[in-house]
Amino acid sequence: MDVITLEAKARPAGKTAAKAARREDSVPCVLYGHGAEPRTFSVPRLSLRKLIHTNEFHTVNVVLDGKTYTCVLKDVDFHPISDQAIHADFQVLNAKEKITIKIPVHYSGNPIGVRNGGTLKTIINKVEIKCLPEFLPNFLDIDISKLKIGQSILVKTLSLAGIEIKAPANQTMVAVVRPRTLLSIEEEEEEEAAAAAAALAAEEGAEAVEAEDDNK
Repeated sequence: MDVITLEAKARPAGKTAAKAARREDSVPCVLYGHGAEPRTFSVPRLSLRKLIHTNEFHTVNVVLDGKTYTCVLKDVDFHPISDQAIHADFQVLNAKEKITIKIPVHYSGNPIGVRNGGTLKTIINKVEIKCLPEFLPNFLDIDISKLKIGQSILVKTLSLAGIEIKAPANQTMVAVVRPRTLLSIEEEEEEEAAAAAAALAAEEGAEAVEAEDDNK
């Protein structure tokens, strides 16, 4: 796990101090959690870019008044127009307590199915995990090179030491699907027939409900 160090400047709490920090091109922040007294501070806006504009997760050493706090960036608020960071929350880590946090997912390899004409469909780019700080990864690396057309990777297929994925076990993370152009005429007809049957069943169900209401 790569650690990024932020040199922070203490600031008073409140909107006035927060606005003053933004005028200096800094981002007002709050540090809290795990027995640490909440602290308000600011950091230069540019120093947050390596935490925000990245496809990797990092722990952070916030250096404030000569003391170092090992944290994670828990939340960031952005300006609705400029999309610049306007506030950030940092949570202090405790080596003996698990933390729940979202981290990026990287899919590595060129799937067999894609080489055979299939299309890669990515469902999850970030996933919420729960683990002790020592197990926090920069990202989850998932090998998809063996996926064939019609195959997928579900959450329940992953086995990660010390890490619990906080997502439904049957949630699809990534799949290789067959493009419409590769469907045969027979398959297209089967799909159309299935859709027509489903529509007819729904219509008949609605009529049955109406008839039941009329009889009441």
